[in-house]
Amino acid sequence: MKRVLLPTDFSDNAWNAIEYALQLYKSEACHFTLLNTYNPLIHQVKHLQSSATQLMILRTIKTTSKRRLNDLFQKIENHFSNPKHAFAQISAFNTLTSEIDKLFEGNAMDIIIMGTKGATGLKKVLFGSNIVNVIKNAKCPVIAIPGDFSFENPHEILFPTDYDIDYQKKHLQCILDISDLYGARINVLHAYYKDNLTLRQEKNRKKLKNYLDKAAHLFHDVKSKDISDTITKFQSKAHINFLAMINNEHSIFENLFFKSKINEIGFHLKLPFLVIPSKT
Repeated sequence: MKRVLLPTDFSDNAWNAIEYALQLYKSEACHFTLLNTYNPLIHQVKHLQSSATQLMILRTIKTTSKRRLNDLFQKIENHFSNPKHAFAQISAFNTLTSEIDKLFEGNAMDIIIMGTKGATGLKKVLFGSNIVNVIKNAKCPVIAIPGDFSFENPHEILFPTDYDIDYQKKHLQCILDISDLYGARINVLHAYYKDNLTLRQEKNRKKLKNYLDKAAHLFHDVKSKDISDTITKFQSKAHINFLAMINNEHSIFENLFFKSKINEIGFHLKLPFLVIPSKT
C-alpha cells in the first residue's frame, strides 16, 4: 500500500490538501496517516514537570488534538469513504519537521501531502512557513496543495530542470506513477541562457529521457534568464495543472525558492507542487 502522511492544523487549507490526496489516490490502495503536532509553551518545556498549570494546559491541548483528529477522520468517512483506504491518527507534542523525521525513520510514509496558503500568501508560503521547512528537510517527496486549488485530474505535468542533476529512478518514480495513473504527459522544461549544454548536462539529459521513455513526454527548450517568469508563462500556455521539481543543492529549485529575495520572486504557486529530495 502507498503510505501517505497528511499533516493538519485543522485549517481549511489543510482540509483542501486532504481532499486532494484522497481524490488523487482514489483508485490506489493507500494507508493515510493524519498528523497533528503541537508545541505550546515550547520555550518552557524544561519547567513543565514542576508546573501543575502548564501540565494541565498541555493535557488539554493533547485531548483537543486527539478529539479534532477523530472528528477529521469522521468527516473523511462521511465524504470520501473508500474501501481501498485505511487511516491512522497521530497527535504529537513536537515540532512538525521533527515529528516527520521521526516518522520517516519509522518507515511510516512514502509521500507527504499538505496545504499552503496559495498565491495570495506567496511570501509567507515560500519563506518561513511550515511547508517550506518541510520541503527543505523532508527525505521523501512532498506535494504542496494551494488552499484555493480544487482537485482536477493531473493531465499536463511540468518538470523544470537545468540538467545539472544526475537523475536516479527514485527521483522520477513519483512523477511516473502519477503520469501512469492518469495518462498525464510530462513536460520537461529547460530554460537556459547559454547556447550549449555541457557534456555533463548532455549526459544527464539522455539519462532523463531514458527514464521517461515509457511515459508520454515532451522536451521544451526556452532561452531566458528569468526562470520563474518562464515557468509561470509556460504553465498558462500549456495548461499545466501539476508542477514537479527536484530539490537539489545549487539547482534551479534552490535558486528559485531559497536564494531569491522576497521582492524579486515572480513565481506564483497556483498548482499542486511536487518537490522531490535529491537525497534520501
